Amino acid sequence: MSSTGPYDALLLLSFGGPEGPEDVVPFLENVTRGRGIPRERLVEVGAHYFKFGGVSPINGQCRALIAGLERDFAQHGLDLPIYWGNRNWEPYVADTLTRMAADGVRRALVFVTSAYSSYSGCRQYREDLAGAVAAGGAAVEGLRLDRVRAYFDHPGFVEPMVRSTVDALGRLGASVRDAAELVFVTHSLPLALADTSPYVTQHQAVAELVAKGVEQATGVADRPYALTYCSRSGPPSQPWLEPDIGDHLRDRSAQGLAAAVAVPIGFISDHMEVIYDLDTEAADTADGLGLPFARAATVGTDPVFVAAVRDLVLERAARERGEKPEPKALSALGVMPDVCRAGCCPNVRGHKPALCGED
Repeated sequence: MSSTGPYDALLLLSFGGPEGPEDVVPFLENVTRGRGIPRERLVEVGAHYFKFGGVSPINGQCRALIAGLERDFAQHGLDLPIYWGNRNWEPYVADTLTRMAADGVRRALVFVTSAYSSYSGCRQYREDLAGAVAAGGAAVEGLRLDRVRAYFDHPGFVEPMVRSTVDALGRLGASVRDAAELVFVTHSLPLALADTSPYVTQHQAVAELVAKGVEQATGVADRPYALTYCSRSGPPSQPWLEPDIGDHLRDRSAQGLAAAVAVPIGFISDHMEVIYDLDTEAADTADGLGLPFARAATVGTDPVFVAAVRDLVLERAARERGEKPEPKALSALGVMPDVCRAGCCPNVRGHKPALCGED
């Protein structure tokens, strides 16, 4: 039996999303509180949710991932209960921590449903953990939390993305398949946040890994690929990462591109940024251009990804016991640290306490 000691629980920490029309506005207020997002943008984003009945798929996908992890853990002899908490919607992480402490959990490992390093993808989650512990007060006193390292280049993340990209290429017509560009997509960030983190570099590394894997699988060399962004918000005067995937498709179509496959490497599951920004907006843009288009699946509950989460848990547990496991990381960036270094992915709006880091 593999050991997960010293940990006695795993916390799945995610973004959260509305689960009905009445949840949409309160959810968006939670997400944007203190950020000065224009109301017209909130209304626009709310329309995205209402298009799908006011339900974000992310909570259902978290439930499915937890179920997959529970099956995998049981099959491999891991006796580790899994809890779930969100930043922006029920179940809120503060409530989950209180329940964990009441259940007798004393040391938990946290798996964040964001594979990359950035303020919004890492430090903000750590700030929310600190806030949840503070809100819990005496009820969570003695509960220690550690975080699973960034896992963007773990083979259990990269390999399913290669496979799903090859599958998406297979859905294109034979006459354009070998000339299709791989359009890698992630969530855009304000440059003020992107420039103070390795976010772009990490995505570029994954894009290169997936592109090489696709070349090996298909035998097509020198296939073009590009990194693009989606889901920009905020005032037009604020610079964000570009190009937007829609703009990129228009530019490349004008240059004679034969076909495109959108590869959502920035997301671990098909939540709103995927089903709206890619499956709706980008697909409609491509259709209007007469550009053959397909979208690769996210890793979701792929058994290889589920096994990767188990591997990351066992890796961290072994290090905490003083052992020297061999961590898996495919890129030249090296293995990311267990504990975030001081100054990593800073909050440009002002300092807030954060757990799982040196500062």
